[in-house]
Amino acid sequence: MRAWLILGAMLVSATALAQSPPPMVGDKPLVQIKPKQAKPAGAAIKQPGKPQSIAVRLQACLDIEDGSKERLDCYDAVFPPKAKPGAKPPKAAAKAVADCRLQPEQDERLACFNGFADSIPKLPR
Repeated sequence: MRAWLILGAMLVSATALAQSPPPMVGDKPLVQIKPKQAKPAGAAIKQPGKPQSIAVRLQACLDIEDGSKERLDCYDAVFPPKAKPGAKPPKAAAKAVADCRLQPEQDERLACFNGFADSIPKLPR
């Protein structure tokens, strides 16, 4: 008889808990987060809101016509130029891609960026 009484009490309490309101945090209900879904194979690299690496952005500039102002603008969006017009160019060759922004001449800056962007290994898409 006691076993039936204990079993009944447990079922009634479980039913009561199932009908209670959801847990609250302050005055807002607690929300459970759903697990992320796996990306399908061959998904595009560009995703809105997800920051891209510098290498990916430099390689995207290679798709623009070579020697054009648009390609230089694309590179300048990645690394804004810091050279002042009429300033003397650096005496040493650029050791890193970020050093290309110090070139005062647009043609020299474009050639410098092209050299580094071409040497980056192609990333899988």
